[in-house]
Amino acid sequence: MGRASALLFAREGAKIVVDDIDSDRGQEVAGLIRQSGGEAVFVGGDVTKLDDLKMIVEVASATYGKIDILFNHAGAPGPYQLEDVTENQWQRCIDINTKGAFFLTKFAVPEIRKAGGGSILFTSSMAGLVGSPTSPLYSLVKAGIVNFARALALLLAPDNIRVNCICPGGVLTPMSPEFLPPASPEEKQAMLDQWVKTIPLGRWGEPEEMANAALFLVSDESSFITGVALPIDAGITAR
Repeated sequence: MGRASALLFAREGAKIVVDDIDSDRGQEVAGLIRQSGGEAVFVGGDVTKLDDLKMIVEVASATYGKIDILFNHAGAPGPYQLEDVTENQWQRCIDINTKGAFFLTKFAVPEIRKAGGGSILFTSSMAGLVGSPTSPLYSLVKAGIVNFARALALLLAPDNIRVNCICPGGVLTPMSPEFLPPASPEEKQAMLDQWVKTIPLGRWGEPEEMANAALFLVSDESSFITGVALPIDAGITAR
């Protein structure tokens, strides 16, 4: 979803700073943007480390002169079994999903103010809107992101900074099987086949469909929208 969003934003004229702890994938996305005539740089930052988060903001400001949009998309699933969650697993989920988003926003907001305003977007999840029995820890952190965004929308409105969330659900990505209980690859595939049958529209969502919603919420087309947590889940949370 992050890759699809970066490519789409670039096609619409945004200058992109790509951050990913996976250098190969991050470099690939930045390279694809440049090959298609866009502007992009890659920063290999770890969102759990404050020095790396500061570096992301510094690179963006130094390279392009200002920051108009911040898209906090980095995420990691919570372990499946409540009783088996270790403190290290809990801390990793908290750090990636909330610590990174909180502090990157903290460091970026002064630059967005200098630009005269802009847009901040978070990726939460349908699990942040309704409880997830398969991953209570993920529900915990993603619900926190939703309310953090709402609080920021009120706090930053006087600065002409809009803050919103997208809440994807039912999107088949490499992370999806990690929400399932421990099982063989064949058993997990069977679980995914059952999972898709519960989606009202009867199919998986595409990363590009999440990117389209993200683009709308950071663009001027949504200039009167702030504090929104938008489900993009084919109707799952409508039940």
